Amino acid sequence: MQQFAFSLAAIAAIAGTPVCAQEAEPIGSNGLEEVAVAEPVSPPDPALEEALVALEIAPVFDGHNDVPYQLRIRYENQIDGFDFTDTTGTGENHPQGRVMQTDLVRLQEGRVGAQFWSVFVSVNQTEPEAVQQTIEQIDVLKRLIEVYPDQMAYADNVDAIQNAMASGKVASIIGIEGGHSIGSSLAVLRQMYVLGARYMTLTHFQNTPWADSATDDPEHGGLTEFGKDVVREMNRLGMLVDLSHVSESTMMDALDVTRVPVIFSHSGARAINGHSRNVPDSALLRLPENGGIVMVDAVPGYLSEERRLWFAERVAVEAGQNSLYPGQPDVVEAALEEWDAANPEPETTISHMADHIDHIRELIGVEYIGIGGDFDGIPNGPIGFEDVSGYPQLFAELVRRGYSQVELELIASRNALRVLREAERYAARIKGQRPIETLIPEESELLSQP
Repeated sequence: MQQFAFSLAAIAAIAGTPVCAQEAEPIGSNGLEEVAVAEPVSPPDPALEEALVALEIAPVFDGHNDVPYQLRIRYENQIDGFDFTDTTGTGENHPQGRVMQTDLVRLQEGRVGAQFWSVFVSVNQTEPEAVQQTIEQIDVLKRLIEVYPDQMAYADNVDAIQNAMASGKVASIIGIEGGHSIGSSLAVLRQMYVLGARYMTLTHFQNTPWADSATDDPEHGGLTEFGKDVVREMNRLGMLVDLSHVSESTMMDALDVTRVPVIFSHSGARAINGHSRNVPDSALLRLPENGGIVMVDAVPGYLSEERRLWFAERVAVEAGQNSLYPGQPDVVEAALEEWDAANPEPETTISHMADHIDHIRELIGVEYIGIGGDFDGIPNGPIGFEDVSGYPQLFAELVRRGYSQVELELIASRNALRVLREAERYAARIKGQRPIETLIPEESELLSQP
């Protein structure tokens, strides 16, 4: 496993408490030295120290990070001059001045040992365009990994992940976010696996032709027959079925079909925050039988129910102002500024994220929990967990809530490694099974014409 040296200075830096060194300074002409008296040093946080011990043994295996998409929208995938060691100066490459939330320094500070990198592309394009752009995102991610061989290691199986973690590198695995990326083709799905994809999120914010999204009007009632074949073929390949972003009906259909554990790569618990992107208890209660995991995300709007309701009210106010004053954007903007001043956005903190973890643990057990921050796919994280350096603080909060060392290790990476290992074992057991052959819908229609 990855090894980290934890000096008092390192622990204090993560905790946000300075370490003041005593220095002797010669003053005057008499050759005497005056020793500067240091300010009292705050003692290290015991919860943080305990969290760091757990993360030394079991570094974080995060389920979702959108750095590849940032490379596309900020640099058009031209990365020869891109410095991934430190991205804190990247605000100038974003129209709103947002700084990237991920770099190699902060990944190490966050004790991240393995990362599913998302090769997300926008749903607002044709399926052939999505397929091409997904391949381009796989390419830019692999090129980024190659630039940093001492810090990152490409991995497409559990053994490779564990070897990378043991050598102190960030094991880098490919995840596809959105079924639009395969162009409704099992052949493309198979080739995405060959290129390294080890999970696919069945939908994004919109339905695919074969699966319903959590944030679109229902169209299929869950999975179509082709959608069920997608799940079966993913099982056969050893690719994890990711149910973040999908509707409750799609979750249930996928759980009915799959023969291996599923993941929710970046979702919370709907019982804590009612957003449709979160996992309802009806699906959570099926995970012990399935063996899958929910990798709890860090999206404020999906964590804090108060924040979710605040945002919904703000959207309603904006819609009302647009209805009252069409064609008068200055009036609408002034009204929103007045509303914002009277209704500040509620704070979202690490505590809210821990509430989701608590709920899943209490409902079905700690064996079904992981972490999927969604960094660089969100405007901001919760207070105290604004970027990938914040994982130790989250685990310190869990320590304060009574989580044991074994539970911390399970959540950090052991559960995720188990799920991926089980998918690999199932694929190995049925290795002789033939690929599923499903006619492309357009071709089927052509053959049926007189």
